[in-house]
Amino acid sequence: MSDVKALVAGHGAFAEGLLSAVEQITGRSDRFLGVTNRGLSARDVELRLREVVDSSGATVIFTDLPAGSCTIAARRLQRERPALVVVTGVNLATLLDFTFQDGEADAAAVERAAEKGRAALVVTGGVRGA
Repeated sequence: MSDVKALVAGHGAFAEGLLSAVEQITGRSDRFLGVTNRGLSARDVELRLREVVDSSGATVIFTDLPAGSCTIAARRLQRERPALVVVTGVNLATLLDFTFQDGEADAAAVERAAEKGRAALVVTGGVRGA
């Protein structure tokens, strides 16, 4: 059985970079497959996501931008497969938390990981109110 629980999809080398970091930190990037939209039409992105979900059994798709082509394609796929979970705006903290959650990649596990990702966003310094 495949260890893949989720896809990471985005522009350019976005997925490759995040998964490289997950591997370096945890050694467990085998829980993910990366998908790029590089050189693909919107329809091709959708076909690619469908193919990778079908072949891997992944139940979660993490994407880079809420209105990006990968997210739009993932949401189309989700309409056909309501159990599929789509998370937009993924960051490294989200993936690290998801990596260490044991068991199934269910909506609760994804929510916990997303909360870690939101909490990791911190702004320091700068001029406020200017």
